[in-house]
Amino acid sequence: MAMYLRRAVSHRNTILLLRNGSSALQSRNWSHIPCFSKTGFLGTHFNDSAFPALDFLRDSRRGFAKGKRSKDDSAAGSTVEVVDIGPAVKETAVSQMEAAIVALSRELTKLRTGRASPGMLDHIIVETGGVKMPLNHLAVVSVLDSKTLSINPYDPNTLKELESAIVSSPLGLNPKVDGQRLIAVIPPLTKEHVQAMCKVVNKTSEDVKQSIRRARQKALDTTKKAGSSFPKDEAKRLEKEVDDFTKKYIKSAEDICKAKEKEIKEG
Repeated sequence: MAMYLRRAVSHRNTILLLRNGSSALQSRNWSHIPCFSKTGFLGTHFNDSAFPALDFLRDSRRGFAKGKRSKDDSAAGSTVEVVDIGPAVKETAVSQMEAAIVALSRELTKLRTGRASPGMLDHIIVETGGVKMPLNHLAVVSVLDSKTLSINPYDPNTLKELESAIVSSPLGLNPKVDGQRLIAVIPPLTKEHVQAMCKVVNKTSEDVKQSIRRARQKALDTTKKAGSSFPKDEAKRLEKEVDDFTKKYIKSAEDICKAKEKEIKEG
């Protein structure tokens, strides 16, 4: 705007100058000046070098005709780029929720019930040759029947270390050597043991549900941080989808824990 005002003042001064000198232009004899095809004010012929101010006036008018925009005008017309963060936010939330369910299943397999399960020994750590390793890296565990496990080591020389690790675990198992393998009989659960295991299941269930809710909150926080670059209607739609995922995975966690609790009680 300031540039336009300066131009207007300059144009006004030029016009006033020309008006004041119009009488002088009429009284003078211009016959000795070479004429060109251009005609100035008052019908007088002149060359370009005679009145450079006229060129300035003509060029300035062209500038106004083109409607040039200043930097401030162009900035005022700028737009905010819209970024679709929805797919990435949903993918991250679902990945975190699924990881929580996987962790829940892994933790529950560590709990001993009255039935034999190959995964119930996976969490046991065995020290052999000065190195600590998970039992399932050293042996294959299989189910002989609902009350009996078979532990077959990859290296028969680790049999004693496997036996010692199983006995030292909180599962209450006493495996017996059978050739190059171990046989572990699952003892029946006492009432106290059943109650203790059910409490562990409930605690694990709550921990996992909290993890799922945290994944939901992270997704909503990411949406809020996007601000005006993410439309409000899209944000509301995304929030509803994340809420649906949250309800789905929480129900899945509850179903898994109920099934495990039932398995423990039935022994």
